[in-house]
Amino acid sequence: MKKTYNRFRNIALAEGISFLALLLIAMPLKYFANLPMAVTIMGSIHGILFVAFMIFAWEVRNEYKKDMKWLLLAFLASILPFGTFYMDHKYWKPEATAAA
Repeated sequence: MKKTYNRFRNIALAEGISFLALLLIAMPLKYFANLPMAVTIMGSIHGILFVAFMIFAWEVRNEYKKDMKWLLLAFLASILPFGTFYMDHKYWKPEATAAA
């Protein structure tokens, strides 16, 4: 069970980084440097990571008997800048440590 939770946390980290890269690097490149391909590439990467994040959030919810509130908070964390980092620091890391 711990393996799924650790994979979820790793994907959450990657998803959070990709979201920030999309917002802070790709979007400015698109609008200020006229490079729309940056958003196409980074948006695709972020989209794949977001889907993986939600799949693993669902798996963690099922394996660890989390409620729908937990899943909703995970979703909200994924759509807010720095949300996954905050949730990992505040909730997911302590839960992973307690489960070990």
